[in-house]
Amino acid sequence: MTGGMTAGALLCLGAMARLLGGRHHGLRRARLLLAGGGVVATGPPAWEQALAELRRVRARWGPEWWVLLAGLVIGLLGASVLPVVAGAAGVPVLRRLRLARQARRTRERRAEAVIALCGALAGEVRAGRQPGEALLRAARDFPGLGDARAAVVAAARFGGDVPGALTAAARQPGAEGLLGLAACWRVAVDQGAGLAGGLDRLDGALRAERDQQADLRAQLAGARATAVLLAVLPALGLLLGAAMGADPLRVLLHSGAGLGCLVVGSVFEAAGMWWATRIVRGAEAR
Repeated sequence: MTGGMTAGALLCLGAMARLLGGRHHGLRRARLLLAGGGVVATGPPAWEQALAELRRVRARWGPEWWVLLAGLVIGLLGASVLPVVAGAAGVPVLRRLRLARQARRTRERRAEAVIALCGALAGEVRAGRQPGEALLRAARDFPGLGDARAAVVAAARFGGDVPGALTAAARQPGAEGLLGLAACWRVAVDQGAGLAGGLDRLDGALRAERDQQADLRAQLAGARATAVLLAVLPALGLLLGAAMGADPLRVLLHSGAGLGCLVVGSVFEAAGMWWATRIVRGAEAR
């Protein structure tokens, strides 16, 4: 009985607080309307604004700055400036790797867009449209032309040099397939050959090359995993030593033998990661 009365009292207090809060909110809104000429700030909550600000900061600085933060933390724990220096030195290296990964992803997306553009253009031509009109429709729906879309569309619309515009567009990373499209266009317009058949063959060749690259990336997953493991092993070793009570930071940063082991280990670590990365890049370049 007493528990039921307590629960009821809590419910009543909650309802009263809700009503009073709503009343005060209405009074506050009325004061804002009367004082500010009818303008009330209605926006996302403060926590959403804070999260948006954190996302902007993360996008501006990049995840590589976490290495510097980790160096600062390790430097404070180990009472040494060496981790801070190492973290600062790792920032440009990781930034270069991040930008290279972003460029590779952009190149792959553009290559996919070029394949879709060739397939759509072949479908438009088979539907009975003239090559210029077909290219205009395909370029409108598929972003395979990238930044050169305006030049190619203008050449197709006003009877300009479409193969030349496509060749210029093919200079973009990942858009190399547009060279084949320019060749098909030149052969079809100058010699009267079938454009749809050439586009079908080009689409098949580009898809086969894409599948081959995907298969190669799958085969190189082991080498990439080895590089990641080499990068993570030192941190795991430090955590394991700290868990065993060995105080590895003091040994590495404040003793002659520890500093020597740190230098030699860092050299071997960098050499191993460089070798694994070289194997991956060499295989991808073939």
